[in-house]
Amino acid sequence: MSSLSRRNFVITGASLPLLAACGNGVNSRAAQRIDARVDAATEFMYREVPGSEELSFNAAGILVMPLITEAGLGIGGSYGRGALRVNGVTVDYYSAIAGTFGLQIGAQQYAHTLFFMTEESLRDFRTSSGWAVGGDVRYAVNDRGGSLGVDTTVLTDPVIAVIYGQAGLIVGATLDGTRYTRILP
Repeated sequence: MSSLSRRNFVITGASLPLLAACGNGVNSRAAQRIDARVDAATEFMYREVPGSEELSFNAAGILVMPLITEAGLGIGGSYGRGALRVNGVTVDYYSAIAGTFGLQIGAQQYAHTLFFMTEESLRDFRTSSGWAVGGDVRYAVNDRGGSLGVDTTVLTDPVIAVIYGQAGLIVGATLDGTRYTRILP
């Protein structure tokens, strides 16, 4: 064996433990961390946004994004990860990403939940390769401690979005242009 091939063998052998230590998702606890954050965000939403628990009981599925971080200075963006739950059980994990352009400066964090009120809207979401928020999403707003006003007209909307837990320096939060993609945590 030449000295060059021995050196490569030793370097390769020494680097394997370092590569194994990298966080590549194998045997990671990412799914458990996301689920724990989703549980906490869901409990917070039920406590702070009256009517949200009733929405979840009537929904075919809910996508909980426990922490979205958004920042911008002219050009901005946001990112977060969450879980899709059907009958209270996590069935998939998703990332949410959005880019913005315009008059903006600052940063904020917030959580949001998408309530899929029909089986069809849930199926469309799950079978898409990348689902984007569009005109078929209705925003439910909690007016200073009041109820979301869950009634039969709200329950017939295909997708209802609730944004909560906002903190930061950007006024308002919207999901327009947010793209959701299935991930493997």
